[in-house]
Amino acid sequence: REGITYCNGAAASSDSVADATLFLLLAVFRNLRWSHAAAHSLSPIAFHDAHTQSPLTARNPATQTLGIIGLGAIGLTIARKARAAFPGIRIVYHDRVRKSAAVETSIHARFAERLDGVLREADCVVLATPFAGQTLIDADTLKQFKRGGRLVNIARGGLVDEEALVQALEDGRISAVGMDVHAREPAVHPRLATDRRVMMLSHNAGGTVDTHVGFERLAMENILGFLGEEGKALTPVNAPLIRDGAKGVRSLL
Repeated sequence: REGITYCNGAAASSDSVADATLFLLLAVFRNLRWSHAAAHSLSPIAFHDAHTQSPLTARNPATQTLGIIGLGAIGLTIARKARAAFPGIRIVYHDRVRKSAAVETSIHARFAERLDGVLREADCVVLATPFAGQTLIDADTLKQFKRGGRLVNIARGGLVDEEALVQALEDGRISAVGMDVHAREPAVHPRLATDRRVMMLSHNAGGTVDTHVGFERLAMENILGFLGEEGKALTPVNAPLIRDGAKGVRSLL
């Protein structure tokens, strides 16, 4: 409204977040939380249990279908790295804006017009979409998941109703969960934390030295681009709003 261009630095964290997502994908497909906890328990019984039982529900990611909700900079990087790491993995995605045919072809992805089109087909759903103040995965949407499906959230904790997620795990609707983010950070849900099917991180999927250097670089590039001859920032979030009738004041935030 006031003509202020707002930029963010999410693109600088795309590689780091995508790398952590691959770890969480392996964790949920291969039951790594179960195996990890058993080995660290120092219990021969727990070790033997994980060694013999966890493979019975483990899957190779390359044989599965990955659903991505939100194919922005981070979601697209996840798709590209997943295809490179797990050749043969199938990708279906949902976003408000469909990508070009060239982009879809490059990652061998199919577009689903509706959210449930991804939930019903994917063996694992990755949340990579911004949080707009509303829960996306709740009791109703969890019922739309393929039975035994998996969920990975590297976006925002508020996207998921964690109580409903606990119930879905207990009912067997969801078989494994990977979480970098949590609804009430820095607190985590105690029942999820003690479930051997749930791999948790401490909201540090993007937390690398490289990411922080990238934030600083991108901030400077936005400033230089905005003040340059063309007057265009690199990563403006609200560019359409400014084009659609903001005041003639030009500022950068």
